Amino acid sequence: MSRKLTRTRRPLGLVNTISLLRFILAAIVYAAFTIYLYHPHLKDLQRWQYLLIVNPCIASLGAYVLSRRWIAAFSGSFFAGAIYGFGPFSLGLAKFHPTAGLLAASIPWLFCPAAFGPRTRLRLLSPVLVILPFLAVVVFFQAAGRYRLFAASTQARLQPADLVGLLVPLVIIERNVNTTLIGFYHVPVAALIMGSFMLLAARRVGILAIIVLATALACWKSFLGVSPVLWLAIPVLCCSVLIGAGMQGFASAGYADRKYVLLAAIILGILAIVALMLATKYFQTFLGLGSKYAKIFVEAAKMYILGATSLAIIFFMERAKLRLGPVRWAILCTTAALDMFLNAGFIVDRVL
Repeated sequence: MSRKLTRTRRPLGLVNTISLLRFILAAIVYAAFTIYLYHPHLKDLQRWQYLLIVNPCIASLGAYVLSRRWIAAFSGSFFAGAIYGFGPFSLGLAKFHPTAGLLAASIPWLFCPAAFGPRTRLRLLSPVLVILPFLAVVVFFQAAGRYRLFAASTQARLQPADLVGLLVPLVIIERNVNTTLIGFYHVPVAALIMGSFMLLAARRVGILAIIVLATALACWKSFLGVSPVLWLAIPVLCCSVLIGAGMQGFASAGYADRKYVLLAAIILGILAIVALMLATKYFQTFLGLGSKYAKIFVEAAKMYILGATSLAIIFFMERAKLRLGPVRWAILCTTAALDMFLNAGFIVDRVL
């Protein structure tokens, strides 16, 4: 980005205290949102299913901690964690055994040694430590097979039809609860676009290689007893961090970066139009049999319009050369939180 962020030096003890307080705040909010999502189903949960309450918190906190390696703003890291822990993919894993969600929740923590570990002379160890999450997935399924614990079907892998879930995950899960949810919510799509631009500009080849490798494994047939769908946790995690970075990019973008903001707003506007066109098509089905899908498309269009509007406001702020960082963050956080709050419960209710 064109703007360089400068930080005022603070005593190390104060920095550590602030970081700890932010971590505790994030943990409290994640836990509260988890209770909100699952409290209507608590009486129906069996022994193993109580992991469903723990998994989102572990996953969100792991993604939050991992994202601090690249994201300076607390709000960006907070939403990176929330998008991973409470996104369609992580919540959709509830249709498998709860330990599958626990495995996905551990992935961010397993990346932390590579992200925060060796420096200077030992820096060459980082590529080796990146293997830890991949190794953990293999070891988990090998151990699960030995104890006859079938956490996830080895036939569950990424199909071309599942790609529709990138744009309208709620419609996909309404049609088939067993479909793999690989998408994100509507408003964060813009931040993912921005984060991808930043990733390419920074030439983070290693991160791109991890995303490509894990996605390829998710598309192939099972090997070593691993369910291909669990490999998706890695690219979803990477994209969640990109979403947090993209939100920070929107908040700190300068006058020269306004074209990226405008492009993201235009893409959301196009997605809103497509969603409305599909809603019209489903409303016209015989005897209104597709009306429930049409209503979901309409809600998706509303979220895309909300996201496009918020980006348009930021664009005009940049055009007028107004920084107003707190105002930008307020707009971004409010729209992203509203999108997640309105749609996460829908997925939980359908999966359980």
